[in-house]
Amino acid sequence: MIVNSTEVQNNFRKYLELAAQQEIVITKNGQAVARLLGADKAVSFLSDRLAGIIPKDVDEGASKDERLLRQ
Repeated sequence: MIVNSTEVQNNFRKYLELAAQQEIVITKNGQAVARLLGADKAVSFLSDRLAGIIPKDVDEGASKDERLLRQ
């Protein structure tokens, strides 16, 4: 479902309940700015998006160390 931000703001309770059942994309000036997901769907949404992006030969430990050095 795609809904503009004003509609969500004016009817937040309705969209909060709907988010438990389906993903809601919130737009502002015609551009997607946020997604409203049920708590049980959030983890699978993120892991599904990462699948296939990270190469299998990545050294996770080295990547973590590198990120920590940049902070």
